[in-house]
Amino acid sequence: MAEVVLQHSQDKNGFKNQTIRVGTRKSQLARIQTDSVVQMLKERNPHLCFEIVALSTTGDKILDTALSKIGEKSLFTKELENALERNEVDLVVHSLKDLPTSLPPGFTIGAICKRENPNDAVVFHPKHAGKTLHTLPEKSVIGTSSLRRTAQLKRKFPQLQFRDIRGNLNTRLKKLDEEEDFSAIVLAAAGLRRMGWDSRIGQVLSPTDCLYAVGQGALAVEVRARDQEILNMVSVLHDGETVLCCIAERAFMKHLEGGCSVPIAVNTVLKDFQLYLTGAVYSLDGSESLQETMQASVNCFPQENEDGPSDDIQHVGITAKNVLPSAQVAAEKLGIELAELLLSKGAEHILSVARQLNNA
Repeated sequence: MAEVVLQHSQDKNGFKNQTIRVGTRKSQLARIQTDSVVQMLKERNPHLCFEIVALSTTGDKILDTALSKIGEKSLFTKELENALERNEVDLVVHSLKDLPTSLPPGFTIGAICKRENPNDAVVFHPKHAGKTLHTLPEKSVIGTSSLRRTAQLKRKFPQLQFRDIRGNLNTRLKKLDEEEDFSAIVLAAAGLRRMGWDSRIGQVLSPTDCLYAVGQGALAVEVRARDQEILNMVSVLHDGETVLCCIAERAFMKHLEGGCSVPIAVNTVLKDFQLYLTGAVYSLDGSESLQETMQASVNCFPQENEDGPSDDIQHVGITAKNVLPSAQVAAEKLGIELAELLLSKGAEHILSVARQLNNA
């Protein structure tokens, strides 16, 4: 990464001869994602210097156990947040789907960048090039580390088998290509596209095939809530539409008390100031499910002198200074109400059984 040399003593945010330290995971994808955020910050702050600090997280170190079995709530974020708390870094770039819906005290998500395609994608073994999940031979083995994907795809493709696969994108693709264990693996389309591996995508799964994970496809910048200069600097990266979609999704998951140990999935669309949120819960084997869609009226553009909560109010851990406060409230309320609807129809029982079986 080429660093930008300081040219001025102080900028409009109040930084004085300062290098901004950016925390990230060590994987190639994490570095690409972080570099993209740093580049956007450099363009807006050409006189500041940005230094990337790469760290290994629990999720990166434990590769022989399914994520849902490890028991840690912050598998890919804890070490980065520890560095943030110790003032070793000034901000951290995450995949939003890795961030729990409740952040540690004193932290906030200061920016959510424009979302990449949030859907899941299928990468096929070279011998199955040109196929889809529908046309794979019966009992073909599909690799995925996600309970959410497994539960949905077992329902949709009962003729296929599913097996856990761990590791970063490079590792999983190598296992697919060089071994005969898997006919295909399912990954986030966003990660493959950011890596420049669009050509490996054999099939993008539509919401009718597989709803995606809360926050999938979006990048989040986590900061110390008290650091107003840093918060002001990163807040310009907020994408209003993405913020509202992700507030609704995170509120939905938080109210269900969900995480990686239970299959919860969403699909969110903002059109003509109407936010449509589809949410679903599944049993581990996909035999039971509940799915509903609700909508709410929102407006993602700021208006002057709007009566509403302070722009420092957090919504499911997100501080969005440039997004209409009333729209954020409406998005959060939508997520909670959809969760309440599913709970009233028996979601708590499905999720409780899923947790028990997963922890057995």
